[in-house]
Amino acid sequence: MIKKFLLLIFLQVASKVLLAQYNDPNIPKPTSGYGADGVHTVGTISFANPAYPARDIQIFYPLDIIGKVPTIFYSHAFGSNNSANILGMLQFVAKKGYAIVFVPYQTITTSIEDRYSNLLNGFRKAARDYPNIIDTTKVGFMGHSFGGGASFANAYKCFTENNWGSKGRFIYALAQWYSYNISQAELQNFPADTKLLTELFDDDDVNDYRLAIDIYNNINIPVSEKDCLILHSDTINNYIYLADHAVPNISSAFDALDYYGYYRFIDAMCDYTFNGNALAKQTALGNGSATQINMPGGLKPLVYFDYPLVLHPQSKYQFPCTSSENPRQANCPSNTFTFNGNGNWTEPANWLNRAMPPASLSGSMLIIIDPIVSGKCILNVPQQIGYSTQLIVNANKKLAINGNLIINK
Repeated sequence: MIKKFLLLIFLQVASKVLLAQYNDPNIPKPTSGYGADGVHTVGTISFANPAYPARDIQIFYPLDIIGKVPTIFYSHAFGSNNSANILGMLQFVAKKGYAIVFVPYQTITTSIEDRYSNLLNGFRKAARDYPNIIDTTKVGFMGHSFGGGASFANAYKCFTENNWGSKGRFIYALAQWYSYNISQAELQNFPADTKLLTELFDDDDVNDYRLAIDIYNNINIPVSEKDCLILHSDTINNYIYLADHAVPNISSAFDALDYYGYYRFIDAMCDYTFNGNALAKQTALGNGSATQINMPGGLKPLVYFDYPLVLHPQSKYQFPCTSSENPRQANCPSNTFTFNGNGNWTEPANWLNRAMPPASLSGSMLIIIDPIVSGKCILNVPQQIGYSTQLIVNANKKLAINGNLIINK
């Protein structure tokens, strides 16, 4: 079943190579600020890909900058091994003054582990062979779908084994698929100075949100340095802005979703991570700030979560979290939040699968208080719950509310 769906996605991708120009009938692309095109001349280097001779590894970089530059290592979606599919994004990064490495991997007749190795070895080869361009002390790992799921394991290896990102590192994962080759222990020992942006698409019916939420909840990155965003579809003047699985990679033309819902965040994440620009954080990891979530021209704003919620049933997706193909199916989140530790409400380790409830809950949600023997749950921050949300304190268990529980009717 999994091969059938992946082949279907491959055929869809292969049939629509992206070579279009910006063609939005309603909203002009940004001319200043984050998301606006940069000023640098784009250079390209292609060299042999040992694991996949049919497709070269490519580096897109600012040709007019002398010396090494911060670099993004990009893991493409399944089947999207032609860089023309995302040429606009690759050139955008280089125009902004950064390098980006594109490593194609095989679509069929190979294993998931081999694809991960192809990506990892290709990234390392690029860094080893082109040290005059690639600054491995300032790096980002970015990926979509299969590549989004793969970014965590390969970033972990490069961060911990090669010390990449010692002066700045981030992961930007979009509509991610299952994550292989990374254990729970490795997630919980992930370098805490990493920054993370997870982006989901409301009309994505391919990859279950739970896949991203699982990694987001369990990775050892403080909540102040990670955000989860959902981009919504919209229609303006009969033009459809479709936020489905293909948003970052395939489109008949660039439009506002590409620039304002994708490129803008790449731009700001780089500036914040590599240059320490606090203003950039307002866009990249703005904690739901207006600067971060507002879209132009009347488009629906993005939805922000510090602690993402499960919004749709697994039946919506081609690749549900509880599939036997998911190596982390035991960690699938739900809309039930279980406190099973001891101490403060705000400590993620006190919650099952590190899944904490957001500060305001509504709808059919369930919070279970079940601290360890002789322990208790201390509600040390204000918590709002809707009238239909259940809060259950198990028998002989303790919850100290301290006046912080607010029930909205």
